[in-house]
Amino acid sequence: MSRPATPPSQTPPDPADPAGRPVRRDARRNRDKLIAAAQAAFAAAKSPVSLEAIARRAGVGIGTLYRHFPTREDLVDAVYATELDAVTESVPALLDRHPADIALRAWMGRYAAFVATKRGMMDTLCTGFASGRIAAPSRERVTATIATLLEQGAAAGTLRADIDPDDVTTLFIGVFAAIADGASQERTDRLLDLLVDALRPRTGARTDS
Repeated sequence: MSRPATPPSQTPPDPADPAGRPVRRDARRNRDKLIAAAQAAFAAAKSPVSLEAIARRAGVGIGTLYRHFPTREDLVDAVYATELDAVTESVPALLDRHPADIALRAWMGRYAAFVATKRGMMDTLCTGFASGRIAAPSRERVTATIATLLEQGAAAGTLRADIDPDDVTTLFIGVFAAIADGASQERTDRLLDLLVDALRPRTGARTDS
């Protein structure tokens, strides 16, 4: 009696596929190559990079790029989300080494440095954040990270307890706009210092005589 045929194995569904369809290994490789090519292209460029140039850099056709990323915003969001992982995962180590207010400033500095290397995607990223058209999950992750830092700081008395984390995210996005306008490292640091100072507890509140 013959043995029943073994069903073919499938790769796990690509989380970026809204239909949850299985993705072939070669398709997954192409997606990863496109993200890597876009990361390198955005970091090297001083102006927007064409999707055709990214496809060539990845060694695939433009049709393959569009199958994975139907719009430029989809590709930018995928690159941003991929690199956001490393930045977000740095928070526990920062909190182990520093008080929460110092950890928050260090995290914001690292985040701003990551964004500053992506001038080729800056306009799309800033527009997407401001409009909510793209990067909603990424914004939620940023806000959740800020909330963790604020909570730790409020408990220790180094950060205010009356701050809405999403308000901080909105102010933080304003720093992105300055970076997009070509802000120097000195100005970026000054803006981040002002932002974190505003989150520290008020001492010696001014009173009118």
